[in-house]
Amino acid sequence: MIEGTVSPGYEPVRKAFERNFAESGEVGAGLTVYRHGEPVVDLWGGYADAATRRPWRRDTIAALASTCKTFASGALLLLVERGEVDLEAPVARYWPEFAQQGKGEITVRTLLSHGAGLPSLHTRPVTWEDLRDWTPITDTLAAAAPEWPPGTAHGYHGMTIGHLAGEIVRRVSGVTLSEFLAREITGPLGLDCYVRVPDAAMPRLATMEVPDAETVRLGMEVPEMAEFVKALNDPATLTYRAMYGSIAIGWDTTNERRTYEVESPSMDGVASAHSLARYFAALIGEVDGIRLLGPGLVERVRTPQNDGPDEVLRVRTAWGIGFTVPGGPFWCAPEHLTGLFGGYGATGSCAFADPDRALAFGYVPNRGSELLEGGDFRVRSLIEALYRVVP
Repeated sequence: MIEGTVSPGYEPVRKAFERNFAESGEVGAGLTVYRHGEPVVDLWGGYADAATRRPWRRDTIAALASTCKTFASGALLLLVERGEVDLEAPVARYWPEFAQQGKGEITVRTLLSHGAGLPSLHTRPVTWEDLRDWTPITDTLAAAAPEWPPGTAHGYHGMTIGHLAGEIVRRVSGVTLSEFLAREITGPLGLDCYVRVPDAAMPRLATMEVPDAETVRLGMEVPEMAEFVKALNDPATLTYRAMYGSIAIGWDTTNERRTYEVESPSMDGVASAHSLARYFAALIGEVDGIRLLGPGLVERVRTPQNDGPDEVLRVRTAWGIGFTVPGGPFWCAPEHLTGLFGGYGATGSCAFADPDRALAFGYVPNRGSELLEGGDFRVRSLIEALYRVVP
């Protein structure tokens, strides 16, 4: 049963959401769209836990995978908006140890645009203890040599960008990323968005349904992914080092409680769909009197900084400042929709803002995507329905 509301005219979005359950194997999900700072679509349905038939509620939270990177980026950009961080300043101004191995001239903008050449933790693969303690990871990144001359190429910093951005936030603010988010963003806006889940929120966490091996195999047979899949399975490649080679705790930990008890801003954050859309709405406009980024910074954020072959993913990707922008097979919206910025994840989650149309979109399911970074047919059908209503 689908619950929630849509404003007049948005009924096609509800129908698309319902079809995902009827025809596309949706287990449980939430979908929220804000326009001009107010929700116009707020839907949820299915099961937060299929085995126990625990229903999905409006405040159900679920794993986001890479979509959670947008929380670390947003926190750092809030400091930019306030004048406490300069995008064109060297990262080492705020984090002196980062200057090792010739990294002294890498700017905050270059780092947030995935151009710093630091996508890998293969020299010290991440353990649970590292995630718990934070500094072993940031110390490793500070001591690392770039994989390419910074600013000359770009590559997905899938395992590292949360800690890279989060450490600047920590150095400037004097508190952890989680504490900064709670104090400055999620608390004031009333958001269930976390890079470390508090004990009180754990009972609302959905159980993920991980795609079986055959489904994942079919997802990787998309022709555009051929070079990526080949490199991902070759230990000699940067792709392998930056992904499988950077993790020592295994990849099938989605439903382990300890995954969410540590601060993991690159891959293990959670949110409700309503909170995710509300967060993106506050990035581009006023929500209950709160706006996070001014128009000038939003324009910079959504302007492509890097667009082309990705040194890690081996496909075309496009990055603004701190967020992905339209371009390449991983982007979760049709590419003719320009001017957007957002994030997406292997759990199937997707969020973006469209400043030109004053739209913010948040979708959170608990059936993982067959595609490594998401962007599958479920979310595309929702986005296409939305833009038939708001052309």
